[in-house]
Amino acid sequence: MSGSLVLIDGDTLRLEEILQVAREEATIELAPSALERVERSRALVEQVAAGDEPAYGINTGFGTLAEVRIDRKDLRALQRNLLLSHAAGVGPPLPIPEARALLLLRINVLAKGFSGIRVPTLSLAVEMLNRGVVPVVPERGSVGASGDLAPLAHLSLALIGEGEAFYRGRRVRARQALAEAGLAPVVLEAKEGLALVNGTQAMCAVGALALLRSEALAEVADLAGAMTLEGLLGSHKPFLPEVQRVRPHPGQIASAEMLRRFLADSELVLSHANCSKVQDPYSLRCIPQVHGAAREGISFARRILEVEVNAATDNPLVFTESAAIVSGGNFHGQPVSLGLDVLAMALTQLATISERRVEQLVNPSLSGLPPFLTRNSGLNSGFMIAQVTSAALVAESRILCHPASVDSIPSSAGREDHVSMGMTAALKARQVAEHTRSCLAIELLAAAQAIDMRLPLKAGRGVRSAHQLIRSRVPPMESDRELHVDIEAVQQLIDSGALLRAVRGD
Repeated sequence: MSGSLVLIDGDTLRLEEILQVAREEATIELAPSALERVERSRALVEQVAAGDEPAYGINTGFGTLAEVRIDRKDLRALQRNLLLSHAAGVGPPLPIPEARALLLLRINVLAKGFSGIRVPTLSLAVEMLNRGVVPVVPERGSVGASGDLAPLAHLSLALIGEGEAFYRGRRVRARQALAEAGLAPVVLEAKEGLALVNGTQAMCAVGALALLRSEALAEVADLAGAMTLEGLLGSHKPFLPEVQRVRPHPGQIASAEMLRRFLADSELVLSHANCSKVQDPYSLRCIPQVHGAAREGISFARRILEVEVNAATDNPLVFTESAAIVSGGNFHGQPVSLGLDVLAMALTQLATISERRVEQLVNPSLSGLPPFLTRNSGLNSGFMIAQVTSAALVAESRILCHPASVDSIPSSAGREDHVSMGMTAALKARQVAEHTRSCLAIELLAAAQAIDMRLPLKAGRGVRSAHQLIRSRVPPMESDRELHVDIEAVQQLIDSGALLRAVRGD
């Protein structure tokens, strides 16, 4: 693996670094300060384990079995049994980038020194990540109560040579993957199993990657809106700085600034300077207000995740300075669940207004363009069903916006009587991001067709760059063809970052 090196100290991991590691663009290394904290934390756990006083998860059972005392001779079996019994996830496995992000985040929280893990166990996790041994982790089975118990248990099975892992493009038994990578499993000691499975890292892994994708989509949405505006001969005046100054939401200001940049040097706007139209529809005129609100929601989710990925979410927490092991509730995923619910709603707003702009483009009574953006309509259906696809994705996204964070199903015989459903919120946000990307790809395609029909007049500078890139991959639609191929081509331009690089001049 090539690329940069990310130093893990438990406190300073950035969301962008998570993406680098998830994409195998960076390796990681434990900071010396982190190793020192881990060793001190472990020493206190071993001291407590050697004593006679009960300590949750060290010499007791778990959850509602916390009052059951475990003999010293059975402490290793207790930790192993915890992983085996909690690995009850179902469904398809997390994609490899998300599973890598999950392993990274668990390493980061263990490096904080509040978990009581041993250095050899933590070092094995680091080597697995660097050598490409990626545990198979089913997507579903977490309610975000004591964190993401089932996903983290599946993740941790690989450390003891159980479960499955992806290695060099194959899905194999974890013990085999470790051996092929030149690694050996560990035998867990007191508290290590519990240190591995308590926390919010699964919801954060899925959520952080969805968040970073969403930030790019917010910019793509501004670009798509600008392209549609040019294709429909819309007014630039609603994006003037003075309009935004008197309602100074940061998201609105940022969106309007992007629109002005994309629309600069437009010949199209000059062509209708003296037209009789007084106002554009809201899906054009209110782009900064709607996109700006989405940006605010995305920013909220970022603030939550930036704190959470560097937070101590274990239970119990090991405090070496006071020599105390404290059972608390930092594993509860409520902040993340709420943040990711907001993220899904923000993205859905981008998709909803995008679909309305596509309707403006394909409806001849609204656009002044040929029906469904095809010159020989009737024989050709043009972009008719592309708008229907966008509508279907928007409808599903709205359903997915039902908040997970207000739901709760008590578990563990009532001990975990309020849960966050944070992983559900993360999976929903991921799916909505996927749908929003597709809706924007459809709008970009339709807007490019509209701009073709306005030639030889030139669109704004950023719009022109985007149009040229799209046309380098997708020719104008002269007659009907398989639109899904065109949609996929533009999706790839979005996903690769090529579209935004083109309009930024990178």
